[in-house]
Amino acid sequence: MQNETQTMAPRLPLIGDVAPNFTATTTNGTVNFPKDYAGKWIILFSHPNDFTPVCTTEFIAFENIINELRTLNTEIIGLSIGANPSHLAWFDAIEKISINGKRVKISFPLIDDLSMNVARLYGMIHPNMSTTHAVRAVFIIDPHGIIRTILYYPASTGRNFDEIKRILVALQTTDSFGVSTPANWEPGKPVIIGAPTTYDQMQKRLTSKKTDQYVKAWFLTFKKLNSETIMEKLNKKTKKKK
Repeated sequence: MQNETQTMAPRLPLIGDVAPNFTATTTNGTVNFPKDYAGKWIILFSHPNDFTPVCTTEFIAFENIINELRTLNTEIIGLSIGANPSHLAWFDAIEKISINGKRVKISFPLIDDLSMNVARLYGMIHPNMSTTHAVRAVFIIDPHGIIRTILYYPASTGRNFDEIKRILVALQTTDSFGVSTPANWEPGKPVIIGAPTTYDQMQKRLTSKKTDQYVKAWFLTFKKLNSETIMEKLNKKTKKKK
């Protein structure tokens, strides 16, 4: 029986897949996803319910960094298994909350997904947690509509927005400079260049005199890449899109 159930279960979107498309009503009007965001990076996220304390802090946190994300050619869109009237009432309540003397107005759209169609399409419903509420999912989708990162959090744990920004910058750095990023990487720290694929390349790497590279082993080479260079290139790409 278990094997039959697993066989019948819909395939969830994975990293490297084309983001599933859908049309939905949001607090900012109708969206055709991801078509309406063509050429931009997208952060699609879900949350368990409206008027919940952890979700409220997350919405405020997202709004606080939205301008930073837009300088990185990135837009945000949220999802809740609820209807627009509830979403709008919650937004109105959030705007009255002051944290550290600051209030925010939620500007990004929240999807009306009372039917749970979009949540199911993106694997946001985890039955062992709830069959009626979504988990805290995050999908980072690139300008070509390809899923590049998937994160899941339980209802009790708020997301780390510094980490979400870090992942976004890391992905864009990889695409722009043809490098990889090591553990705990942040802009300004050394990046990793690809390993040699032939014996001759390996020998050249081991005897390299390049001052901006640090060869730790034939397969592990770090390279200097300062944060100013990264952000200048990423921001320049955003300006070209406008």
